[in-house]
Amino acid sequence: MEKIHPILTPGLIAPCGMNCALCQAFQRSRKKCPGCWGDSPDKSKFCQSCIIRNCPTNRDNASHFCYECEDMPCKRLKQLDTRYRTKYGMSMIENLIEIRDKGMDAFLAHQSEKYTCSTCQGLLCVHRSRCLTCNP
Repeated sequence: MEKIHPILTPGLIAPCGMNCALCQAFQRSRKKCPGCWGDSPDKSKFCQSCIIRNCPTNRDNASHFCYECEDMPCKRLKQLDTRYRTKYGMSMIENLIEIRDKGMDAFLAHQSEKYTCSTCQGLLCVHRSRCLTCNP
């Protein structure tokens, strides 16, 4: 098994396929967001009221991921995926398919390989083109 960056855990993968460990709000030093599943007053209002996070189908299925929904991808997931593919080069739908087809361990190993900074070994942020650890 490939080495996985220590901060990458299944608990930081949102129902939509977003890896919260790669989010700028999670990586910032002040008012750090705990990720989709965590509760904190520092979590953005957008994330707290997220239609996907609060979807009853995701809450009721075994994995809590959108890939188990018969409507995947729903309109909201398509919109979110389009925005992230266009702005950040990351597809939540592809992430969900990878988790479903290859399993969480393989997904996390792939994320670790793709998003670990080659200079400082910190975790890259999907929202920035530079490493926030060695080039804040």
